[in-house]
Amino acid sequence: QVQLVESGGGLVQPGGSLRLSCAASGLTFSTYEMRWYRRAPGKERELVAMIDTTISTTGTNTKYADSVKGRFTISRENAKNMVYLQMNSLKPEDTAVYYCNAFRSWLDYWGQGTQVTVSS
Repeated sequence: QVQLVESGGGLVQPGGSLRLSCAASGLTFSTYEMRWYRRAPGKERELVAMIDTTISTTGTNTKYADSVKGRFTISRENAKNMVYLQMNSLKPEDTAVYYCNAFRSWLDYWGQGTQVTVSS
């Protein structure tokens, strides 16, 4: 019943921007920590960004991989069951399949991924 569907990937020039979206259904979205992972060809899956469950009045906590700090921003809209990854100043090494992940305690759900290719 749980579904995570990523969108927004594509081909972009170095230095360009993309915004990835993840639509969640079948879960109590606001109770899950949301994460973005990526996997480049021949490499291990990498945690890119994460955002906690805190909403509105107390704000949210976010964490990023060193490789994307200052360039990527993760956000969520709990009312829409959506999580986003704004990617700026993209580099060729950002090329990967990006996956949305929902985590709570020992529960762990994954989307099918969306391809991001950064190339001239």
